[in-house]
Amino acid sequence: MRPVSASISIDAPRERVFEVIADLANRPAFCDHFAKGFHLQRLESTGIGASARFRAEASRFPIWMETVITEIDAPHRLVERGQGGRADRMPLGTAWELVEAPGQMTKVTVTFWTEAENHVDAARGRLGAGRWYRKQWKQALKRLRDTIEGDEPIVPLQVAGASRI
Repeated sequence: MRPVSASISIDAPRERVFEVIADLANRPAFCDHFAKGFHLQRLESTGIGASARFRAEASRFPIWMETVITEIDAPHRLVERGQGGRADRMPLGTAWELVEAPGQMTKVTVTFWTEAENHVDAARGRLGAGRWYRKQWKQALKRLRDTIEGDEPIVPLQVAGASRI
């Protein structure tokens, strides 16, 4: 599937927005409308190597995905790589770019792509997966904006069985 992108402006400092995005434990707060069964795979949910697994609930092509933070250039860019699909055979990636805008505004752009090597996975991309992911990422960015600009704190996801200390 070709890369799909979505952008939004958020009325908050870039460092604050990056802090929320860079912590995988915060993802359910704005991605749980399409990322079901979200769970962390490591105790540390930030930094290079932090990873999570979830199920993208598309009606015609639901798949499990894993994402791992591979690059961090705080507070400008965050890159995640992972696998998805049947037997995790399809490489995928997500890139977050944050640019300062006038005042306290931050422009956030998320780009998502898959590198389908199997003909079945490639066919799903041609059958509308790109449109579906673009719609979901736009909705996620709106929810991220509402979450950051709102007064309610984000409740991060916890690893089951982790020490509470």
